[in-house]
Amino acid sequence: MKSNTEIKKVDPQGRVVLPKDWREKELKDIDEVIIIEEKGVLKIIPKKKIDLTQFFDSLEFDDDLVEKLENWTEFEREFGEKTYLEKKRK
Repeated sequence: MKSNTEIKKVDPQGRVVLPKDWREKELKDIDEVIIIEEKGVLKIIPKKKIDLTQFFDSLEFDDDLVEKLENWTEFEREFGEKTYLEKKRK
């Protein structure tokens, strides 16, 4: 994987200018980025729109889950108990 590196100045307002060829190649028509701060590193990732329609009707449930979901109050109680017990173990 080839990577490019450039040293850029950060202005008093915290702005950094991305090179034009990087913007054209990586951002295209996207005008928002996600900035992730990790220990000593800033990652800039294009914020892409995700087409969620590919996941429509793709979930499969077993009969037991469908029955539990029919009684939502009971499902919430059981789910809450499992979540609580898992957090307690950690």
